[in-house]
Amino acid sequence: MRISRKSRRTVHIARWGAALLALSGATSVLAPDTARAGGPSGDPGRAKPTIVLVHGAFADASSWNGVVERLQQNGYTVAAPANPLRGIPEDSTYLASFLKSITGPIVLVGHSYGGEVISQAAVGNDNVKALVYINAIMPDTGESFTSLSAKFAPAPLTKALKQVPFRNGDRSTGTDVYVQPDLLRRVFAADLPTSRTAVLAATQRPIALSAFTDKLTGAAWRNKPVYVLVGKQDQAINPDLERFEAKRANARKTVQIDSSHVSLVSHPQAVKDLITEAAEDYIWGTTKKS
Repeated sequence: MRISRKSRRTVHIARWGAALLALSGATSVLAPDTARAGGPSGDPGRAKPTIVLVHGAFADASSWNGVVERLQQNGYTVAAPANPLRGIPEDSTYLASFLKSITGPIVLVGHSYGGEVISQAAVGNDNVKALVYINAIMPDTGESFTSLSAKFAPAPLTKALKQVPFRNGDRSTGTDVYVQPDLLRRVFAADLPTSRTAVLAATQRPIALSAFTDKLTGAAWRNKPVYVLVGKQDQAINPDLERFEAKRANARKTVQIDSSHVSLVSHPQAVKDLITEAAEDYIWGTTKKS
């Protein structure tokens, strides 16, 4: 029996429409999983948090590039805002404002001086579900970097800094602090190639001298889950200080790796793994402070 061309066209359109309907149904089932984590039990868990990464002194947000790429490959939304490096009052206020622009849960990560900034910026923000400290400074309320670090032997970085005065447009003055370029690799990033550290030395962003003595007015690690990465070869912050901070904060997880101060650059996978552990603990509801 011969089927007319019109009939064949009708059958083809019907089959095509059915295929589209099936695909649409599959998409509608899968779509929620892009915002939620899945598990073997079938429980979708909580929504994936946004990961906010805050860099430290002498650096910019590009220092997180390797970590950002890995987090994005795991389906996380990531933001790495610029840290002004003008001191705790200015920087923490700026970051707190940025955090308010994010809807939903947040895992907040700080490297080095960024640890001080996230500690104060997260105070009173219930959306921040966990704090992750990477080779970081974690003062308590009323403490500064100077007063906290004085409890331990000074790191080699302290003898490799140089001060550069500056003038603002309103004629006020201040002092910036840089790492001496010829010493940066040794005291800051010894596990990176010389070609890389030469670029870091040339492009470093200074930090205001006042940041070293600014005292925190609040410390969010007192009542939020904490995760810590210690660089055992850190020459910028004494590793014993980093271990002390982790213990004092009753960290849920402390990871120690053979890394310089810039573990986020030299060991991005280890940094990413700790961040995702903090995020997954939140997703599955296991971040209650002990």
